[in-house]
Amino acid sequence: MTNPPAAAAVAASEASPAKMVKDASLPMYKQLCDQLILEIATRKLPPGHRLPGEHGMCELYGVSRTVVRQALGQLEHDGVIERVKGKGTFVAPRKVSESLVHTLRGLYADVEARGGSVYSDVRRQELVPADEAVAEALRVPPGEQVVVLERLRYVEDSPWSLTTTYLPGDMADIVLGADFRNQSLYALLASNGIRAHHGIRSVEATVATKSQAEALRIVKGAPLMQLRSIVYDAADHPLEFFVAHHRGDQSRFEVVIDATSDASGTAGFHRVTTG
Repeated sequence: MTNPPAAAAVAASEASPAKMVKDASLPMYKQLCDQLILEIATRKLPPGHRLPGEHGMCELYGVSRTVVRQALGQLEHDGVIERVKGKGTFVAPRKVSESLVHTLRGLYADVEARGGSVYSDVRRQELVPADEAVAEALRVPPGEQVVVLERLRYVEDSPWSLTTTYLPGDMADIVLGADFRNQSLYALLASNGIRAHHGIRSVEATVATKSQAEALRIVKGAPLMQLRSIVYDAADHPLEFFVAHHRGDQSRFEVVIDATSDASGTAGFHRVTTG
């Protein structure tokens, strides 16, 4: 996080703020939330920019400290700001939206399509015996050799997810010699005639272990989003099983819900389930 000198940062934040127009139909803290979001956007304040303290905001906007604390609490919950004990309140890093839950597009293509850049630090790329969970997912006997590919994924030079991917052993000739620092696994497989057709994915909240925290540059116990996936080809043969841990402070998953209709013409919806 970029930390400009405190005095200069506060002075910049306090320079001619827009007047808050009070609206009796909205709670004061919500009005302050909207005002701060507007100022961050219109003044193009970058992630890491220090905002005024609670006392400064009370004076700037003519509200009580209770209102300021409610507003900051809400904005922190929404990922707009982050508060660092003993240092102050800062504009939060922008979260990267992912459509990985409801599409078979990989992380590389997903972020590239949004104009971002991805690269990987490949930590493991080898054959290993399948444990029970991997064997079940890939429908192979326990102990059979499978390919493991572990990557620390970076988005815009920031460590963002730690992904461990398992593939059937017969893909070893394709995968083991490939350079995945700046290459999509799905694109490589497709170029070899192996195409993903359908799959199942789940997302759940978890916390970082010591090793995960060190890799992702966060503290042990920090929130993570765990994404698990099994992908199949058109013949329903498993192609890939992966477990990815994404930084909770930099990720937001998007799920598209669209209307469907059955044979009777009755409208319904696709459902996302958790287990």
